Order: sequence, then C-alpha cells, then structure tokens
Amino acid sequence: MSKKITKNSTLKEILGIEGTDKILAKYQTPCLSCPMASMEVEKLQIGQVAEMYGLDLKGILEDINKISK
Repeated sequence: MSKKITKNSTLKEILGIEGTDKILAKYQTPCLSCPMASMEVEKLQIGQVAEMYGLDLKGILEDINKISK
C-alpha cells in the first residue's frame, strides 16, 4: 500500500505517483508550469500551495489518495 498523501506531502512525493499531474491540472495548480516551483519542488508542500492559491486541498487530497492505493 502506498503512503497516504497529506497536506504535508511535498510536490516531489505527489508527482512521483502516476496520474497526479492530471489531478493537479484539474485543480489548476499553478506550480506545474512555474519555473520557480521547479527549483523548490522538494520542499513545497501541497498544503502550502493550496493555501497560497486558494485551491481545494480536501478535493486534491481525496483524488490523489484514490489513485495512489
């Protein structure tokens, strides 16, 4: 079983799961195309990103955890 993704999971952890790029795109996560984020992907936590951009953190986590099982 895969590790559960939480608000403290980094973008690097999340992007290591097949299909999560589509989920993040669905929620219009700007970090996927941001050149600055690519330098901080190991440190940026999904909870921080969601808070900064007003994203639906609960929805993102639910969708990612569905496919990461």
